[in-house]
Parts: sequence; structure tokens; C-alpha cells
Amino acid sequence: MAKRDYYEVLGVSKSSDETTIKKAYRKIAMKFHPDRNPDNKEAEEKFKEAAEAYEVLSDGDKKARYDRFGHAGMGQQSGFGGGGRGGMTMDDIFSQFGDIFGDGGSPFESFFGGGGGSRRAQGQKGSNLRIKVKLTLEDIANGVTKKIKVKKQLTCKTCSGSGAKDARSVTTCGTCRGSGYVRQVKSTFLGQMQTTVACPTCSGSGQQITAKCGSCNGVGKSNGEETIEIEIPAGVGEGMQLSMRGKGNAGSKGGSNGDLLVSIEEIPHESLQRDNQNVIYELYLNFADAALGTSIEVPTIESGKNAKIKIPAGTQAGKMFRLRGKGLPGVQTYGVGDQLIHVNIWTPKELSDDDKKLLGQMKESKNFDPLPGKFEKGFFDRMKDYFN
Repeated sequence: MAKRDYYEVLGVSKSSDETTIKKAYRKIAMKFHPDRNPDNKEAEEKFKEAAEAYEVLSDGDKKARYDRFGHAGMGQQSGFGGGGRGGMTMDDIFSQFGDIFGDGGSPFESFFGGGGGSRRAQGQKGSNLRIKVKLTLEDIANGVTKKIKVKKQLTCKTCSGSGAKDARSVTTCGTCRGSGYVRQVKSTFLGQMQTTVACPTCSGSGQQITAKCGSCNGVGKSNGEETIEIEIPAGVGEGMQLSMRGKGNAGSKGGSNGDLLVSIEEIPHESLQRDNQNVIYELYLNFADAALGTSIEVPTIESGKNAKIKIPAGTQAGKMFRLRGKGLPGVQTYGVGDQLIHVNIWTPKELSDDDKKLLGQMKESKNFDPLPGKFEKGFFDRMKDYFN
């Protein structure tokens, strides 16, 4: 089943500001929250769908990419659990958007009570990492898998991220009794309302450490390096950003990892230029070949393969040849671009005496008088023919 448009999911327009988007998500999340709709799978899916839409539209970079490329531009790692809502859990949503009401914890317990109270905070999420990956035109045409060494914060191997010296050094927090949250009563214009916030004693972890890990000094993570395999789809472009969920810096005390944001950088090709999905080759012919006609090989984006084309006699400068389907695929479209071959006539800058004599004789022939429009269409007419 195809995903719905994120703006449609939240009921907002593309021009909506951050506050409007946040209010729209809050309203839908309140309506379909599992505590208000127990054992209702349809409501749970709508709740998750709204969270996925908010996860994208509340992030400036992701929103810009979505506006440009739609769901296809988000890559396989978009959303929770990668590529869709199937891997999303309620803990994902609460740990990432739990502060949307300004409470710092699961906001829904304040209104519905009960069901959400058993959810324990998951520690602090790790920060995102940003890297650039350079790709050749051949990589972009076919898609590629890159193995990149990334310096990042890793979960401490000694304590497995707990920050404790050993299991005996971890005790249940006495303030929140292991729940990670405490309840507070606030006075509002609607009267007194009960809210839930992260426990100030254990910072929401539900546990207290009596003896810190000697390797990470209780932080639960350390600096290191990881080799990450990045699958890059065909057709990506300069400046496009891919997101790999959970491949960023490690979280603290059981918190989830941050994301790895991969920016695409194109390496200029030695012979070809990119124009969206088309590739352009500037072909330079000497005057004799253009006048007499010839066959010539031109490079293509298929590594090590050339294409042979026939140059008709009398070919003029500016002539455009096309190799259908020899361009680039699109990230969001099914079609493949073309390779365009633009003809340039090379005029020699240095001539021998014999060359000058021969050209002088040729110049006297009426066949060498320019007759624009008699045999060739103008530039705009040629471009019109190409796109028709």
C-alpha cells in the first residue's frame, strides 16, 4: 500500500511553519494514542503514520529533501526502523518526540493515565553525524555500495553502555521507583492538570549508579571508529542527503544512537557533463570530417565502453546527436535520460604554407559560401525537435 503524502497525513500545507506542524501532530497523536484506543490496530497505525510524517516535516533538512523528491528522496533509511513504519515502536516515538508538549517525558500520560506509565525512559539519544561521499558518474548511473570508516562515539564495551562498574553497581532509582518518570500537578486556566516529566534524580533512566565504569567514567560510550556500509541508489545528485538511522553517535545510558547523514558530492567526469538525467559530450570535429562525413567513437557512462556514431557529410557546428537511454536514471522516476552529443567544428590556429594555399583555393568555390537556413535549422528549432 502506497504511503500517504506527509502533509496530507498531518492536514497541513507545504507553507506551514514549524509551530503549525507541531500543533497538527499533537492533535492527531492525542486522538489516536494507544492509551485512548486500546487494542485498536487501526488507531495505532494512524498514530505511527503521524509520527513518521512529523519526524520528516519537523526536520528542516529532511523536509526540504521531501519537498523536492517525495518519499523516494528519503531513501531506504527514512522513517523509524528504516524505510517505513514496520520497524517503528512506541519507544521510538516517545524517546524522539516525548517533549513535544514541553514536558520532557511521555506527554500522553498526563491526559490518559494508566497504559503509558510502564514505559521507561531510554536515556539520551546520541547526536547525528554528517559525512560527504564522493561519487563518479558511473557510480551514480548504476548505484553503488561504499564502505566508509567513520570516527564516532561507540557504546562502551566494558559496561555495554550502562556506565556502571558492574551489575551490582546499578540500583533502582528510589525517586521514580524505576519508572524513569515522576508526576507533577500544574495549575492551568483549565484547572489543575497532572503532567509527567523525566525523573530529576536518574535523568529518566530509572536507575542509579553507585560505582562508575572505569573505562568510560560512567558515560557509557567512548571515542572510536566504525566501518559502515552505505548503499547508495542510482540517480542521486550533488547535494542530495541520505539518512542512515542509528548509525550516528552512541546514546548515553541505553539511549538510542543518532543518525548518519550522508551528503552526495559528484566527481567531475573527464569527458561528460551531467544535465539532470541527461549526459552531454562535446564532440570536436575537424573541418574535413564534418564536410565529408565519418564514423567516430564517443565515450559513454558505461565504464570502458564507447559508442560508435555516424557523422553525415555536411554536418554543421551545433548539430546535436542523441543516444537514447544512455543517460542517468532518476531517484524518483522510472525513466532513463539520454546522452547528447554536441558537435563543434575545430578551426586550426596554426597553418602551414601548403594549408593556406589549399584553403585559399577552396575559399573561391561557391560551395563554401555560408547559406544559413537553407540546409540547417536554427538552434531553437533543433532543440524543439529534440524535446518533441
